[in-house]
Amino acid sequence: MRNNDIIDVEPINGRGTAGGGRAADSFKTWGWVSYVLHLIVAVAAVVPGAQVSIALLIIALVMDLVKKDDAAGTWQESHFKWRISSVLWAGVLYVVTSPLFLLLYLPGAIAWAIISIWFLYRIVKGMVRMNANRAMT
Repeated sequence: MRNNDIIDVEPINGRGTAGGGRAADSFKTWGWVSYVLHLIVAVAAVVPGAQVSIALLIIALVMDLVKKDDAAGTWQESHFKWRISSVLWAGVLYVVTSPLFLLLYLPGAIAWAIISIWFLYRIVKGMVRMNANRAMT
């Protein structure tokens, strides 16, 4: 090899394959799109009269389920799991408390408000940690 030869070097990601930087950026982009969709739904759940379609949440959930395995072994994997578990737990909690909402409006409304605030907190916490390139713990 002479001194003027050009060597092309690609970074290696955590799974031992080339293109780690691009893959990490791709996962982060997917994560931001998903977090924004979750955030729109979470804010609408907290603000009275600002209801949006549940379709946004389903789209974000499907995106996360599809890309989760691709992110295995990276710090973004924890974000995919965080968003998926947030949606599933919120859904379960809404279903469990729905009899309260139907039978006694005020306790049900309070329970749903608490669940909505909890969901919003989880989404904002995830966004802050993703912005800092930190995994969810």
